[in-house]
Amino acid sequence: MSKILAIESSCDETSAAVCVDGKILSNVIANQTIHENYGGVVPELASRVHQQNIVPAVQQALAKAKVNKNDIDAVAFTRGPGLLGSLLVGVPFAKAFALAQNIPLIDINHMQAHVLAHFIAEEQPAFPFLCLTVSGGHTQVVLVKDYFDMEIVGQTLDDAAGEAMDKTSKILGLPYPGGPLIDKYARLGNPDAYKFPEPQIPGLDFSFSGLKTSILYFIRDNVAANPNFIRENINDICASVEKRIATILLNKLAKAAEIYGIKDIALAGGVSANTGLRQGLLSLGEKNGWRCFIPKLEYCTDNAAMIAIAGYHKFLNGDFVGQDVVPLARMSV
Repeated sequence: MSKILAIESSCDETSAAVCVDGKILSNVIANQTIHENYGGVVPELASRVHQQNIVPAVQQALAKAKVNKNDIDAVAFTRGPGLLGSLLVGVPFAKAFALAQNIPLIDINHMQAHVLAHFIAEEQPAFPFLCLTVSGGHTQVVLVKDYFDMEIVGQTLDDAAGEAMDKTSKILGLPYPGGPLIDKYARLGNPDAYKFPEPQIPGLDFSFSGLKTSILYFIRDNVAANPNFIRENINDICASVEKRIATILLNKLAKAAEIYGIKDIALAGGVSANTGLRQGLLSLGEKNGWRCFIPKLEYCTDNAAMIAIAGYHKFLNGDFVGQDVVPLARMSV
Protein backbone atom coordinates (compact mmCIF):
# COMPACT_ATOMS: atom_id res chain seq x y z
CA MET A 1 0.00 0.00 0.00
CA SER A 2 1.26 3.47 -0.88
CA LYS A 3 0.21 6.63 0.93
CA ILE A 4 1.42 9.79 -0.77
CA LEU A 5 1.19 13.37 0.46
CA ALA A 6 1.26 15.91 -2.38
CA ILE A 7 2.11 19.61 -2.30
CA GLU A 8 1.26 22.18 -5.01
CA SER A 9 2.48 25.79 -4.77
CA SER A 10 3.40 26.84 -8.29
CA CYS A 11 1.35 30.05 -8.48
CA ASP A 12 -1.40 31.41 -6.23
CA GLU A 13 -3.13 28.26 -4.96
CA THR A 14 -1.75 26.46 -1.95
CA SER A 15 -2.90 22.87 -2.21
CA ALA A 16 -2.30 19.57 -0.42
CA ALA A 17 -3.71 16.14 -1.23
CA VAL A 18 -3.44 12.55 -0.06
CA CYS A 19 -3.40 9.63 -2.48
CA VAL A 20 -3.67 6.02 -1.33
CA ASP A 21 -2.95 3.35 -3.93
CA GLY A 22 -3.88 5.68 -6.77
CA LYS A 23 -7.10 6.92 -5.16
CA ILE A 24 -7.44 10.57 -4.15
CA LEU A 25 -8.76 10.73 -0.58
CA SER A 26 -8.43 14.49 -0.10
CA ASN A 27 -7.66 17.58 -2.15
CA VAL A 28 -7.49 20.84 -0.18
CA ILE A 29 -7.07 24.10 -2.10
CA ALA A 30 -6.49 27.46 -0.42
CA ASN A 31 -7.11 30.27 -2.90
CA GLN A 32 -5.48 33.68 -2.61
CA THR A 33 -8.05 36.47 -2.95
CA ILE A 34 -5.54 39.21 -2.17
CA HIS A 35 -4.53 39.41 -5.85
CA GLU A 36 -7.99 40.70 -6.79
CA ASN A 37 -6.89 44.11 -5.48
CA TYR A 38 -4.09 44.29 -8.05
CA GLY A 39 -5.68 42.85 -11.19
CA GLY A 40 -3.29 39.89 -11.34
CA VAL A 41 -0.97 37.68 -9.31
CA VAL A 42 1.70 39.58 -7.36
CA PRO A 43 4.57 37.07 -6.89
CA GLU A 44 5.83 38.48 -3.57
CA LEU A 45 2.35 38.43 -2.06
CA ALA A 46 1.74 34.93 -3.42
CA SER A 47 4.79 33.53 -1.64
CA ARG A 48 3.82 35.21 1.65
CA VAL A 49 0.31 33.76 1.54
CA HIS A 50 1.71 30.32 0.68
CA GLN A 51 3.70 30.50 3.92
CA GLN A 52 0.49 31.20 5.83
CA ASN A 53 -1.56 28.50 4.10
CA ILE A 54 0.72 25.52 3.63
CA VAL A 55 0.65 24.06 7.14
CA PRO A 56 -3.16 24.34 7.54
CA ALA A 57 -3.66 22.91 4.04
CA VAL A 58 -1.51 19.86 4.80
CA GLN A 59 -3.20 19.35 8.17
CA GLN A 60 -6.64 19.48 6.56
CA ALA A 61 -5.62 17.12 3.76
CA LEU A 62 -4.36 14.54 6.24
CA ALA A 63 -7.45 14.93 8.44
CA LYS A 64 -9.90 14.61 5.54
CA ALA A 65 -8.11 11.52 4.28
CA LYS A 66 -7.99 10.11 7.83
CA VAL A 67 -4.30 9.39 7.38
CA ASN A 68 -1.67 9.99 10.06
CA LYS A 69 1.47 11.82 8.99
CA ASN A 70 3.54 8.92 10.32
CA ASP A 71 1.87 6.61 7.78
CA ILE A 72 2.86 8.65 4.72
CA ASP A 73 5.21 6.69 2.43
CA ALA A 74 6.42 9.53 0.20
CA VAL A 75 6.00 13.25 -0.49
CA ALA A 76 5.29 14.45 -4.03
CA PHE A 77 5.73 18.14 -4.80
CA THR A 78 5.63 20.57 -7.69
CA ARG A 79 9.20 21.34 -8.69
CA GLY A 80 8.18 23.62 -11.58
CA PRO A 81 7.33 25.39 -13.74
CA GLY A 82 5.93 28.25 -11.71
CA LEU A 83 6.69 31.40 -9.76
CA LEU A 84 10.05 30.90 -8.08
CA GLY A 85 8.95 32.58 -4.85
CA SER A 86 5.92 30.30 -4.60
CA LEU A 87 7.97 27.18 -5.36
CA LEU A 88 10.43 28.25 -2.65
CA VAL A 89 7.65 27.69 -0.13
CA GLY A 90 6.31 24.33 -1.30
CA VAL A 91 9.59 22.64 -2.20
CA PRO A 92 11.39 23.26 1.15
CA PHE A 93 8.25 22.23 3.04
CA ALA A 94 8.12 18.94 1.14
CA LYS A 95 11.82 18.37 1.74
CA ALA A 96 11.49 19.09 5.45
CA PHE A 97 8.47 16.79 5.82
CA ALA A 98 10.26 13.97 4.01
CA LEU A 99 13.43 14.46 6.05
CA ALA A 100 11.52 14.46 9.34
CA GLN A 101 9.61 11.30 8.41
CA ASN A 102 12.61 9.65 6.69
CA ILE A 103 10.59 9.00 3.53
CA PRO A 104 11.41 9.56 -0.18
CA LEU A 105 10.78 12.71 -2.22
CA ILE A 106 9.09 12.74 -5.62
CA ASP A 107 9.51 15.79 -7.85
CA ILE A 108 6.68 16.55 -10.27
CA ASN A 109 6.53 18.61 -13.43
CA HIS A 110 3.45 20.81 -13.05
CA MET A 111 2.49 20.58 -16.74
CA GLN A 112 2.85 16.79 -16.79
CA ALA A 113 0.61 16.68 -13.74
CA HIS A 114 -2.15 18.57 -15.57
CA VAL A 115 -2.07 15.85 -18.24
CA LEU A 116 -1.99 13.05 -15.67
CA ALA A 117 -5.03 14.48 -13.88
CA HIS A 118 -7.02 12.32 -16.31
CA PHE A 119 -5.86 9.24 -14.42
CA ILE A 120 -7.73 10.29 -11.29
CA ALA A 121 -11.06 9.28 -12.85
CA GLU A 122 -12.11 5.68 -13.44
CA GLU A 123 -12.52 6.24 -17.20
CA GLN A 124 -9.06 7.01 -18.55
CA PRO A 125 -7.52 7.70 -21.97
CA ALA A 126 -5.41 4.99 -23.59
CA PHE A 127 -1.84 5.60 -24.72
CA PRO A 128 -1.02 7.23 -27.02
CA PHE A 129 -3.43 10.14 -26.69
CA LEU A 130 -3.41 13.86 -27.41
CA CYS A 131 -3.89 16.40 -24.66
CA LEU A 132 -4.66 20.07 -25.20
CA THR A 133 -3.20 21.76 -22.13
CA VAL A 134 -4.37 25.34 -21.68
CA SER A 135 -3.70 27.66 -18.75
CA GLY A 136 -2.79 31.24 -17.96
CA GLY A 137 0.81 30.70 -18.97
CA HIS A 138 0.79 27.65 -21.26
CA THR A 139 -0.97 26.48 -24.40
CA GLN A 140 0.28 23.13 -25.66
CA VAL A 141 -0.77 20.16 -27.73
CA VAL A 142 0.95 17.20 -26.10
CA LEU A 143 1.40 13.74 -27.58
CA VAL A 144 1.22 11.47 -24.53
CA LYS A 145 2.95 8.16 -25.21
CA ASP A 146 3.18 7.00 -21.58
CA TYR A 147 2.82 8.43 -18.08
CA PHE A 148 6.11 10.33 -18.32
CA ASP A 149 6.85 10.08 -22.02
CA MET A 150 5.30 13.21 -23.49
CA GLU A 151 6.14 15.30 -26.54
CA ILE A 152 4.97 18.85 -27.17
CA VAL A 153 3.87 18.87 -30.82
CA GLY A 154 2.35 22.36 -30.78
CA GLN A 155 2.56 25.37 -28.48
CA THR A 156 1.95 29.08 -28.31
CA LEU A 157 4.52 31.37 -29.89
CA ASP A 158 3.53 34.32 -27.68
CA ASP A 159 0.53 34.75 -25.36
CA ALA A 160 -1.26 31.72 -23.94
CA ALA A 161 -5.02 31.24 -24.29
CA GLY A 162 -5.54 32.10 -20.63
CA GLU A 163 -3.58 35.32 -21.07
CA ALA A 164 -5.80 36.27 -24.00
CA MET A 165 -8.86 35.85 -21.79
CA ASP A 166 -7.28 37.79 -18.91
CA LYS A 167 -6.22 40.63 -21.22
CA THR A 168 -9.71 40.74 -22.71
CA SER A 169 -11.27 40.98 -19.25
CA LYS A 170 -8.96 43.92 -18.43
CA ILE A 171 -9.90 45.67 -21.68
CA LEU A 172 -13.56 45.21 -20.73
CA GLY A 173 -12.93 46.56 -17.22
CA LEU A 174 -13.80 43.28 -15.49
CA PRO A 175 -12.24 42.46 -12.11
CA TYR A 176 -9.57 39.77 -11.69
CA PRO A 177 -9.77 36.87 -12.29
CA GLY A 178 -11.51 37.61 -15.57
CA GLY A 179 -11.71 34.15 -17.12
CA PRO A 180 -14.67 32.92 -15.03
CA LEU A 181 -16.52 36.19 -15.66
CA ILE A 182 -16.06 35.93 -19.43
CA ASP A 183 -17.44 32.38 -19.17
CA LYS A 184 -20.40 33.63 -17.13
CA TYR A 185 -21.34 36.46 -19.51
CA ALA A 186 -20.71 34.29 -22.59
CA ARG A 187 -23.46 31.92 -21.51
CA LEU A 188 -25.93 34.79 -21.98
CA GLY A 189 -24.60 36.10 -25.29
CA ASN A 190 -24.55 35.38 -29.00
CA PRO A 191 -21.20 33.82 -30.00
CA ASP A 192 -21.72 34.94 -33.61
CA ALA A 193 -22.44 38.58 -32.79
CA TYR A 194 -18.91 39.75 -33.60
CA LYS A 195 -16.22 38.22 -35.79
CA PHE A 196 -12.63 38.17 -34.57
CA PRO A 197 -9.75 36.94 -36.76
CA GLU A 198 -8.18 33.51 -36.49
CA PRO A 199 -4.35 33.67 -36.66
CA GLN A 200 -2.91 31.80 -39.64
CA ILE A 201 0.01 30.08 -37.93
CA PRO A 202 1.54 27.11 -39.81
CA GLY A 203 1.79 23.68 -38.24
CA LEU A 204 0.36 22.98 -34.81
CA ASP A 205 1.59 26.13 -33.04
CA PHE A 206 -0.63 28.91 -31.68
CA SER A 207 -0.52 32.69 -31.48
CA PHE A 208 -2.87 34.89 -29.46
CA SER A 209 -1.10 38.25 -29.52
CA GLY A 210 -2.80 39.32 -32.77
CA LEU A 211 -6.21 38.32 -31.47
CA LYS A 212 -5.61 40.28 -28.29
CA THR A 213 -4.69 43.36 -30.34
CA SER A 214 -7.75 43.02 -32.59
CA ILE A 215 -10.00 42.84 -29.52
CA LEU A 216 -8.32 45.95 -28.09
CA TYR A 217 -8.90 47.96 -31.31
CA PHE A 218 -12.45 46.63 -31.66
CA ILE A 219 -13.37 47.82 -28.16
CA ARG A 220 -11.54 51.12 -28.58
CA ASP A 221 -13.30 52.00 -31.84
CA ASN A 222 -16.76 50.97 -30.67
CA VAL A 223 -16.46 52.75 -27.32
CA ALA A 224 -15.38 55.90 -29.17
CA ALA A 225 -18.62 55.70 -31.17
CA ASN A 226 -20.75 54.67 -28.18
CA PRO A 227 -19.42 55.13 -24.62
CA ASN A 228 -21.94 52.56 -23.36
CA PHE A 229 -20.92 49.92 -25.90
CA ILE A 230 -19.31 47.53 -23.40
CA ARG A 231 -22.13 47.75 -20.86
CA GLU A 232 -24.81 47.29 -23.50
CA ASN A 233 -23.08 44.39 -25.29
CA ILE A 234 -20.97 42.64 -22.64
CA ASN A 235 -22.66 39.25 -23.11
CA ASP A 236 -22.22 39.19 -26.89
CA ILE A 237 -18.63 40.45 -26.67
CA CYS A 238 -17.66 37.73 -24.19
CA ALA A 239 -19.47 35.02 -26.15
CA SER A 240 -17.76 36.06 -29.41
CA VAL A 241 -14.29 36.25 -27.83
CA GLU A 242 -14.77 32.89 -26.11
CA LYS A 243 -15.88 31.25 -29.36
CA ARG A 244 -12.85 32.54 -31.27
CA ILE A 245 -10.38 31.39 -28.61
CA ALA A 246 -12.06 27.98 -28.48
CA THR A 247 -12.05 27.56 -32.27
CA ILE A 248 -8.36 28.51 -32.47
CA LEU A 249 -7.56 25.82 -29.93
CA LEU A 250 -9.87 23.14 -31.29
CA ASN A 251 -8.92 23.62 -34.94
CA LYS A 252 -5.27 22.94 -34.09
CA LEU A 253 -6.27 19.98 -31.94
CA ALA A 254 -8.31 18.50 -34.79
CA LYS A 255 -5.34 18.96 -37.12
CA ALA A 256 -3.07 17.15 -34.65
CA ALA A 257 -5.56 14.30 -34.29
CA GLU A 258 -5.62 13.88 -38.05
CA ILE A 259 -1.82 13.98 -38.37
CA TYR A 260 -1.22 11.38 -35.65
CA GLY A 261 -4.33 9.29 -36.28
CA ILE A 262 -5.38 9.44 -32.63
CA LYS A 263 -8.96 9.17 -31.37
CA ASP A 264 -8.40 9.58 -27.61
CA ILE A 265 -8.40 13.34 -27.00
CA ALA A 266 -8.00 15.04 -23.63
CA LEU A 267 -8.30 18.58 -22.28
CA ALA A 268 -6.37 19.88 -19.26
CA GLY A 269 -5.26 23.04 -17.47
CA GLY A 270 -7.08 25.95 -15.89
CA VAL A 271 -8.74 27.14 -19.11
CA SER A 272 -10.22 23.65 -19.55
CA ALA A 273 -12.77 24.79 -16.95
CA ASN A 274 -14.23 27.13 -19.59
CA THR A 275 -17.73 26.01 -20.56
CA GLY A 276 -17.46 26.98 -24.22
CA LEU A 277 -14.20 25.10 -24.69
CA ARG A 278 -15.52 22.00 -22.94
CA GLN A 279 -18.72 21.98 -25.00
CA GLY A 280 -16.76 22.67 -28.17
CA LEU A 281 -14.48 19.70 -27.58
CA LEU A 282 -17.40 17.37 -26.94
CA SER A 283 -19.18 18.55 -30.11
CA LEU A 284 -16.03 18.17 -32.19
CA GLY A 285 -15.39 14.76 -30.65
CA GLU A 286 -18.87 13.56 -31.55
CA LYS A 287 -18.35 14.75 -35.12
CA ASN A 288 -14.96 13.03 -35.48
CA GLY A 289 -15.62 9.88 -33.48
CA TRP A 290 -13.21 10.79 -30.67
CA ARG A 291 -13.21 9.56 -27.10
CA CYS A 292 -13.00 12.84 -25.17
CA PHE A 293 -11.67 13.23 -21.65
CA ILE A 294 -12.14 16.34 -19.50
CA PRO A 295 -11.23 16.43 -15.78
CA LYS A 296 -13.69 17.45 -13.10
CA LEU A 297 -13.56 21.19 -12.46
CA GLU A 298 -11.61 20.79 -9.20
CA TYR A 299 -8.84 19.02 -11.14
CA CYS A 300 -8.65 21.63 -13.95
CA THR A 301 -7.14 24.50 -12.00
CA ASP A 302 -3.91 24.12 -10.01
CA ASN A 303 -4.42 21.43 -7.37
CA ALA A 304 -2.42 18.87 -5.42
CA ALA A 305 -4.55 15.89 -6.50
CA MET A 306 -2.91 15.96 -9.93
CA ILE A 307 0.50 16.15 -8.21
CA ALA A 308 -0.51 13.18 -6.08
CA ILE A 309 -1.59 10.97 -9.00
CA ALA A 310 1.62 11.81 -10.88
CA GLY A 311 3.55 11.05 -7.69
CA TYR A 312 1.81 7.70 -7.37
CA HIS A 313 3.00 6.57 -10.80
CA LYS A 314 6.53 7.75 -10.07
CA PHE A 315 6.37 5.93 -6.72
CA LEU A 316 5.56 2.70 -8.53
CA ASN A 317 8.70 3.21 -10.61
CA GLY A 318 10.85 4.08 -7.60
CA ASP A 319 11.59 7.44 -9.20
CA PHE A 320 12.77 9.57 -6.27
CA VAL A 321 14.99 12.62 -5.78
CA GLY A 322 17.40 13.57 -3.01
CA GLN A 323 17.38 16.38 -0.49
CA ASP A 324 19.58 18.44 -2.81
CA VAL A 325 16.67 18.98 -5.23
CA VAL A 326 15.90 22.63 -6.06
CA PRO A 327 12.83 24.29 -7.62
CA LEU A 328 12.88 25.10 -11.32
CA ALA A 329 10.83 28.08 -12.46
CA ARG A 330 11.00 26.81 -16.05
CA MET A 331 10.45 23.22 -17.06
CA SER A 332 9.19 21.48 -20.19
CA VAL A 333 7.31 18.20 -20.47
